[in-house]
Amino acid sequence: MSLPVLTLGTAATDFVSGLERLHGPVTVVRRCTELAEMLAAAQSGLARAAIVAGQTQALDGGVVERLHSAEVSVVALTDDDGERLRLDGLGIRTVAESVEPEALAALVAESAAQLQGLGAQAAGSGIPRLAGLADPARALQPRDADPVPPGLPAAQGQLVAVWGPAGAPGRTTVAVNLAAEYAAAGQRALLVDADTYGASVAAFLGLLDESAALAHACRMADQGVLDREAFERVCLKVAVTGTTLRVLTGITRVDRWTELRPAALATVLELARGVADVVVVDCGFSLEHDEELSFDSMAPRRNGATLRVLELADRVLAVGSADAVGLPRLVRALDELEHAVPSASAEVVLNKVRSAAVGARPEAQLREAWERFGPVREIRALLPADPTAADAALLGGSVLLESAPGSALRHAIAGLAGSQLPAPRRGLRRRALAKVKF
Repeated sequence: MSLPVLTLGTAATDFVSGLERLHGPVTVVRRCTELAEMLAAAQSGLARAAIVAGQTQALDGGVVERLHSAEVSVVALTDDDGERLRLDGLGIRTVAESVEPEALAALVAESAAQLQGLGAQAAGSGIPRLAGLADPARALQPRDADPVPPGLPAAQGQLVAVWGPAGAPGRTTVAVNLAAEYAAAGQRALLVDADTYGASVAAFLGLLDESAALAHACRMADQGVLDREAFERVCLKVAVTGTTLRVLTGITRVDRWTELRPAALATVLELARGVADVVVVDCGFSLEHDEELSFDSMAPRRNGATLRVLELADRVLAVGSADAVGLPRLVRALDELEHAVPSASAEVVLNKVRSAAVGARPEAQLREAWERFGPVREIRALLPADPTAADAALLGGSVLLESAPGSALRHAIAGLAGSQLPAPRRGLRRRALAKVKF
């Protein structure tokens, strides 16, 4: 059976006649003159492969993702070594423009077969491998089926996602201080701000950064030019008690969320795992699938970044406020998480534990309430409210281990990082759990 193929570019006419003379194994079903025409034809299911010649600059991560979501593989013809290297970074097969028709047909068939094989491999997991910008389920790709992009180191580091429901439960406070604790323990730590609603890591650390480092990295990944050297240049370096914490700051305006596309973000995180022992990601709260906004279209999804991070994470910390409002929110959010990202197994972290909101013996009462009304999972950590220490850290643009190293809150977060610290003085712990008014 002949493989249906699309072509793009004015230079396409040079090889189409040669392919047609072969009378198989590929058949050119449409010659497209514009990228939009090729994407529309691919979305219609007209072809299983596309050949691009003379207009390879139009190919980026977003275009490749759209074609792959339609199960269309891509082969590019170029004699430019720099362009070939860029396309290789996007996972696109390249060949010289003077290629013989037989060799081109074989390469196209091989590329299509490889893409189809990866899709079949992921089918058994119940989640399609190929990401689609308009379909949240198709954006969740199982890690085992994802090939490592060319030129990227094999992933080694642990990816920790800090997530939680709406209502300011303290996700950023936990993420920033958790990353600092990992760094202080001697591990190569990287902090990533992937919140598409309220990125605040830069402000938390007192960084006067207007570059939106994560968005910059995603743009380079989308173009296929992000390598280890470029990644190191994008990262900001923050000194933390004798060591260095690397940071990818978030978007500077909420309307820039479109720059954090799931496919590009996945490439950035894959590279981050290769250069850091631990990658801590501060996520947005929303898991909404945006069906009404992206129905029957290929529009980017605002919550795609959060969903992608949670699906890729080795560890998910679900942070909720320990009060009458925050606890039910966390319970509902965990149920949403189970349906949105079935592979994520969240560890429950209750933040801002204080007797003023819960009553006497707050820790015991919270555990009892969770056993009665919460999901079937244990509470991983109870973080005491310590507004004095938290405010001092925020005011100084520092982390707790610098501004309040003996605070009970700092010790509790260090426990999440696996650090064994001497128990805080009893007076400090009493003050942290004392009645606090906000």
